[in-house]
Amino acid sequence: MLCAIYRSRKKPGSYLYIQKRDDFSAVPSMLLAHFGKPELVMMFNLAGNQSLRHADKYDVKEKILSQGFYLQIPEQDDGLFNSLSEIK
Repeated sequence: MLCAIYRSRKKPGSYLYIQKRDDFSAVPSMLLAHFGKPELVMMFNLAGNQSLRHADKYDVKEKILSQGFYLQIPEQDDGLFNSLSEIK
């Protein structure tokens, strides 16, 4: 399964993973507003042999399939994204 990875310009260290490039329809508008304009980093094959640097690719795939996106936040977040990442 391919996914698109985007970085946040507003929240350094925050990344948004979605199944289809530029299709943010599953991402809550409130989350996107706080994330800022997503900047494409790369396409990534979740079924491939490579691993992700700061996320478990199996968790990423499960979240994308269940809620339509996966939000990766830095360990020291201000708390805002922690509450938004579970919004559907």
